[in-house]
Amino acid sequence: MKSRRTLLAASVIALSGLAAAACSSSSSSSTSAASSSSAAASSSSSGSSVNLSSVTLNVGDQKGTGAEAVLKAAGLLSTLPFKVSWSDFTSGPPMLEAMASGSVDVGGVGDAPPVFAAAGGEQVEIVGARSVPSGDQDALVVPKGSSITSIQQLKGKKIAYGSGSSANYHLLTVLNKAGLTTKDVTLVSLQPANALAAFTSGAVDAWDIWPPYVQQVVAQDGAKVLAIGSQYGSPYSFEVAAKAAVANAEKAAAIKVYLATLNKAYVFTATHPDVWGAAWGAASGLPASITTEAAKVDATTPVTITSAVISSEQNLVSQFYKAGLIPNNVDMSGFITSEFNSTVAESG
Repeated sequence: MKSRRTLLAASVIALSGLAAAACSSSSSSSTSAASSSSAAASSSSSGSSVNLSSVTLNVGDQKGTGAEAVLKAAGLLSTLPFKVSWSDFTSGPPMLEAMASGSVDVGGVGDAPPVFAAAGGEQVEIVGARSVPSGDQDALVVPKGSSITSIQQLKGKKIAYGSGSSANYHLLTVLNKAGLTTKDVTLVSLQPANALAAFTSGAVDAWDIWPPYVQQVVAQDGAKVLAIGSQYGSPYSFEVAAKAAVANAEKAAAIKVYLATLNKAYVFTATHPDVWGAAWGAASGLPASITTEAAKVDATTPVTITSAVISSEQNLVSQFYKAGLIPNNVDMSGFITSEFNSTVAESG
């Protein structure tokens, strides 16, 4: 999965309204339907027993496309043996800002947000990873009727994207492979709702975005895809946690159970795209035909954090730094941990 963000309803007005609620916190979900014995988990750092029924995990989410919807689709939302306080965000960067401030313990983002957070010195770290077997499914799209048929023709044009999001890296690789730089185009940083409005109104010439927005604008607006696939972006998305939460025995134990459960949910949705597509549509307000198509191409597989995963993120650092988009060539090894790798095996 690439960056999973707030899904918007079909109309631009509804889309804008939803995005304005970007950091609204929902009421806590008491999800312990399990027995009291299952409410105890082993702390990943000390091995001591933790009574999870007394823990509240603050989870950052991207409503409609994120963890809560995935867990619900897989029938696992009610199995978490602790309370969850969900907070919705329009994309990964504002979620990680909230995480750095202490209001969010853990949440899912795309490949680029952890790099920007690390470069800014935010106290967060990657605790889980998923890969998209078919490669990055973010896409660069142009409106129906556009005369642009190649990446080179974007020189001097306005391109909407989310600064610090997975689309940021996808767009960077698209431009680089075409022999262009970010200075050859006009970058317009917009959150998804505003970007959609700008794209459909003709205020921008192109938009780099993730599923299901790709499928939405193609199906509903006749947009054309210029660049998509494994040759662009990176194949990973991540679960990121506040370092303070990982250092807390109770929070760390809850994160471990949360990741194991979420990984199971992603395994389910990857193998049941129709079920996930229907749930995705219900959560987002988009037609199931659009979200089911997105589900088929954007399925993700939980993977352990290895040297290859770290190297992939370090490559993002190099590319962003070279392009002048981050202030330093930060070492990502200090912002990633393999402490929770066992949760991948538990998802099988």
